[in-house]
Amino acid sequence: MIEIKISTPFIKLDQLLKYSGISLDGSEAKEIIKSGLVNVNGEKEERRGRKIYPDDLISINLEDEIKELKVI
Repeated sequence: MIEIKISTPFIKLDQLLKYSGISLDGSEAKEIIKSGLVNVNGEKEERRGRKIYPDDLISINLEDEIKELKVI
């Protein structure tokens, strides 16, 4: 699990994917999210503007592995 520290009250899901290095840019982040590969706190999420708060757990099901991010 990768811990991502934010200094704001929340971060949008697409920004989190870019910030964490999961995606290279916004268009790739959008594709990952719209493809249904992302879960937030165990529930499928397809909105790239979803607000992510500290203690949220994000799972990304990539082709060869599952990445887990915890926002702190």
